[in-house]
Parts: sequence; structure tokens; C-alpha cells
Amino acid sequence: MGKFKIPTTPPTVNKTVRFPTDVVEAVEKEIQGKDCTFSAFVIAAVRAALEDLKQ
Repeated sequence: MGKFKIPTTPPTVNKTVRFPTDVVEAVEKEIQGKDCTFSAFVIAAVRAALEDLKQ
């Protein structure tokens, strides 16, 4: 069994981004009742988009 490592939070930067209301509502609907924050959803979506751009 591997050694347990206490996870660290990666460094972050605050950015102000304006979203259209319908996008915010759609994201909030998708994450409702799930263990996911709006920020975590947006970060995952941006990472997925960046991977798509590489291809």
C-alpha cells in the first residue's frame, strides 16, 4: 500500500468573469445535489476546452 500524503491546494488567482444569466442557471442546475462547486465546474470545463484545443 502506498504512503498517504496530505493533499495540498494548488496556487490560485482570483479573476472576475461575467457569465450570461442562462449559463449560470444551467451550471447551477447541473451541479445541484452534487458535491461540486460552481468554480470547480468552470475549472473542469476550461481544462476540457483547453485539451480539445490541443487536438
